[in-house]
Amino acid sequence: MTAIPALAVENLSVEFRTRSGVVKVLEHVGFSVAKGETVALVGESGSGKSVTAFAVMGILDAAGRVTAGQAMFGGADLLAQSERDLAELRGRELSMIFQNPRTALNPIRRVGQQIADVLTRHGGATRDTAPRLAIEMLKKVRIPDPERRALAYPFELSGGMCQRVMIAIAIACRPALLIADEPTTGLDVTTQAVIMDLIGDLAREAGMATIFITHDLALAAEHCDRIVVMHAGHIVETAPGPELFAHPRHPYSAKLLAATPGETVSLEAMASIPGGLPDLRRADLPPCRYSERCERRLDLCVQPLVSHSVGERHDVACWNPL
Repeated sequence: MTAIPALAVENLSVEFRTRSGVVKVLEHVGFSVAKGETVALVGESGSGKSVTAFAVMGILDAAGRVTAGQAMFGGADLLAQSERDLAELRGRELSMIFQNPRTALNPIRRVGQQIADVLTRHGGATRDTAPRLAIEMLKKVRIPDPERRALAYPFELSGGMCQRVMIAIAIACRPALLIADEPTTGLDVTTQAVIMDLIGDLAREAGMATIFITHDLALAAEHCDRIVVMHAGHIVETAPGPELFAHPRHPYSAKLLAATPGETVSLEAMASIPGGLPDLRRADLPPCRYSERCERRLDLCVQPLVSHSVGERHDVACWNPL
């Protein structure tokens, strides 16, 4: 991997102000993605994966705010950019594939026009050339009969087809960083594999840095170079996929792997992770937000801890790792 990352997130902290109190959604999150590398953010629902992506993209909900940190991209801190500057970067240098393509796409605009909009806004295409280039993008994401599909509305396409349209929009201007937020949600297993292979092929072809957000560890291991495990707004472990599967060091990572169903596992044999995520509105949250549900908890676990190396490209935040 290159020495200089395409994206370097450092000490990212995010909170949401709600009627019931301040929710500390992210705390001291840090990771990097190199050019051409695919990094997965994994963890339970509510672990902060999508919020991390939204903060980097500058599209947090109005109730959310970044309280600390940097997201260095192309020599600039994305978290310090104005909305106008971020709007220029999004679509051209930064792109995102959202969970539900049917809600992300404009329901009353033909899909070819939606791709053409991005090409004219960020790709330098003219109104005359953009429709043809949009059809080329549909070909690139392997949509059959692209001339006809370009004239379709989102409701006329299957979920898998809509997701391919979203990918076409995301990569239309060959961004340096692509974030895919649960891009296979709601798709059948066969379509999931096709979508993941497609994203991987396009990323390698363009040399894009890619962040893949998922709760599916098996999918992450198959398609990603490194895996970043998140729990309750903290990063607890980072490692190459094969290394994490063979030697998980954080107790939460091990439980998460044990709860991943295999091809032959019955419903009765499926494992679960004891306990639940802590209430992030609490003023007395422990330094390790997993400690209260951890079987390896020590008295030492009440002390602040920073991530430390336990192997080559393998870091863990735990006082008592496996």
